[in-house]
Amino acid sequence: MSLVSTPLRQSSKSPASRSTVRAMEVGQYVIAVALTLVGIIRATGEGVAPTVATISGLAIIGAHTVGTLIPSRTNSTTVIVLWLLGFTAIWIATVAVSSAFIWLAFLLWLLAGHLLPVTWGIVYSLIVFVVATAAPILHHGSTTYANVFGPLIGGIFAFGISRGYLQLLKDGQERERFVHSLTQAQQEMAELQDELALAHRHSGAISERTRLSREIHDTVAQGLSSIRLLAHAAATPTSDPESARAFEQIGALARESLADVRRIVAALAPAELEHSALSTALDQLLVKLAEETGIDTALHIDPSLPALSSDADVALLRSAQSALANVRLHSGAQHVTVSLSDAGDSIRLDIMDDGRGFDAAAWEQETNVASASFGIRFMRSRLRELGGGIDIESAPGEGTAISIHIPHAFEEQS
Repeated sequence: MSLVSTPLRQSSKSPASRSTVRAMEVGQYVIAVALTLVGIIRATGEGVAPTVATISGLAIIGAHTVGTLIPSRTNSTTVIVLWLLGFTAIWIATVAVSSAFIWLAFLLWLLAGHLLPVTWGIVYSLIVFVVATAAPILHHGSTTYANVFGPLIGGIFAFGISRGYLQLLKDGQERERFVHSLTQAQQEMAELQDELALAHRHSGAISERTRLSREIHDTVAQGLSSIRLLAHAAATPTSDPESARAFEQIGALARESLADVRRIVAALAPAELEHSALSTALDQLLVKLAEETGIDTALHIDPSLPALSSDADVALLRSAQSALANVRLHSGAQHVTVSLSDAGDSIRLDIMDDGRGFDAAAWEQETNVASASFGIRFMRSRLRELGGGIDIESAPGEGTAISIHIPHAFEEQS
C-alpha cells in the first residue's frame, strides 16, 4: 500500500479500484525516481559535486520509499502528515544544495492533492511554490518568467489532476457499490420469488385439498348419510326378519363408511386454510427472526383480505424482509408486530417494533442525498410502480412504525 491509496484504504476493495490505485502508486514512484534523476544530472551540470548531488537524490528517494511503507504500519493521519512535512524539509534541503531539485515540487503537489484536505492542500502548495520560485534567486541572484510561470502552471496542473484522480476513484467506488447493491437486490428478489413460488404451490395444494374435502363432504358423505337414514327408516316397519337384518347391515355399513369419509375430509382440510401464500411467507420470516434473535413476534392477517397478484406479493414480502432486516440490525426491539389488512382502498402491510427508534425527519433528509440507502430507494421504487408507497414514523426511544400500501386499483387491473 502507498500514500496514494491512504485516503481510500477503507473503500478500495474491488478489483477495479485496486488496479487503479496500484497504477497510481507505480506512476507516482516513477515520477519520483525520474525527477530525482533529472535533479542529480542537472545539479552535477551546474557544478555541484557528484557525490553531494547523488546523496541529495538518494535522500529524496529514501524518504519517498519510507512514505510508501507508512500506511501498512499505521492508520494515523498525524503520522502521515508528519512524514509529508519531513519529506518537504528534505526537499528544501536538496533545493538549498541545487536549484535543479525544484522540479520535485511537482511530486509534492501530487502528494498534497492526495493526502491533505483541499484548503490545507492549497496552503501547502502555495508554500512549495514560494520555495520553488525563490530557489533560482538564492542560487543565481536572478530569475526568469519561466522559473515563475512554469512552477505555477505545473503546480496547478499537478494539484488539480491529483484531486481529479481522487474524485474519479471515489466515483468509481460509488458506482461499484451501486452495482453491488443492484446485484444483491436482484439475488434477493430471485430468492424471494422462489420462496413465493413455493408458498404459492403450498397454497395451491391446500386449496386443492380443501376443494376435494368439500366435494367428498357434499357428495359421498351426504350420500352415505342418506343411505343410512333410508336403511333405518325401511327396517323399522318391515316384518320380514331377513329384510330387517339386511337393512340393519346396510345402515351399519353406511355408518362405518360415513365415519371413514369424515376422517378423510378432516385429514384433507388443513389448519392453514385461512393462510394465503403471502401470509405463509410472512409467517416464515417472523419464525426465522424469532429463532435467530429471540425477538417476540406476532402476525395478524385480515380474514377479509382478497387474493393478491404475484407482483403485489413480491413487493409486500420484499418490503417486509427489508424492514425486518433493519429491526434485526438496528432497533434493539423486544417485540415486533406485522399486520396485513384490507384498508378499504388499499392493501396495507404494517410493521411495528418497540426498539430504540430514531429521528425519522432527519433520516429522511439524509436518505434523499446519501448513497447508502439503496434498500429504501429500491423499495419505494418498486411500490411506486404499483401505485403504492411507504410511510415511516419513529422517534428516539419510541420505536418505529412502517406502513406499506398498495391500492386496490392495481389489484383490480392485475
